[in-house]
Amino acid sequence: MNGPLVLACGALVRELRTVLHQEGLAATIDVEFLPASLHNRPERIVPALAARLVDVAPDRPVFLGYADCGTGGALDSWIERSGRTITRLPGAHCYEFFAGVERFGELHADEPGTFYLTDFLARHFDALVWQGLGLDRHPQLRESYFGNYRRLVLLSQTDDPAIVDAGRAASGRLGLEFVHVHTGLDPFRAPVRVGLRSAVT
Repeated sequence: MNGPLVLACGALVRELRTVLHQEGLAATIDVEFLPASLHNRPERIVPALAARLVDVAPDRPVFLGYADCGTGGALDSWIERSGRTITRLPGAHCYEFFAGVERFGELHADEPGTFYLTDFLARHFDALVWQGLGLDRHPQLRESYFGNYRRLVLLSQTDDPAIVDAGRAASGRLGLEFVHVHTGLDPFRAPVRVGLRSAVT
């Protein structure tokens, strides 16, 4: 395709596809997803993106389905050095663009010791969090990882009760208070629309 290339986190597959379909862009936008496991290894995000773009025409605009996502500014630094037209989702992480900047700020101010889950992370809690952090093999690490957390907030994009049950179960395993905040997709839809527009401007 000659339009923008979208490279996104595998944790956004359902949500991004839904938004692109609702916006009438699903058939006209080339989208590829990188492994969601990069959620746990943010230092690998930039190398993975750079490797994917090696064979992409330098004048082709690129939209990244990533916020900073734990890269500590390395993603933005790479974008600036790339010499390409690259835009990304706003904010520090997916929790911020799913909840919206203002709402996420309120949640954080209310309780800084909050662990967040999205639909995807609730659905894959065992693989990405419990096993991903080695808690299945070393449960004593739970206190080291989560001792300073007080609650778990599920930011849900759908009304699926199974997701809420999964989030509640995850909070129980971590020993945290459970809070459910339904965000829907509107806070996510807006930056996707703006980002794609910027990518082709």
